[in-house]
Amino acid sequence: MPEGLRPDQPSGDPPAPPDPPSPPVTEGRAGRNRRERKAMLLRLDPDLHDALARWAADELRSTNAHVEFLLRRALTQSGRLPPRP
Repeated sequence: MPEGLRPDQPSGDPPAPPDPPSPPVTEGRAGRNRRERKAMLLRLDPDLHDALARWAADELRSTNAHVEFLLRRALTQSGRLPPRP
């Protein structure tokens, strides 16, 4: 800590510049356009997470991709997912 500063004072370093905004559409694997993803914290029972992770591995998907797949399928089947542009 620089001399003369209290522990509750900022160090005097200028704040880091903000990250540049990410583009709304990115090119994913296989050259397909993908929309920007939103991050979401999801708390799961450990047994449920383990079962999802095993299922995802069986389908050769990441756990995150498998959860998104399952949610998309459920929304489509219930008629709650608007069609993709």
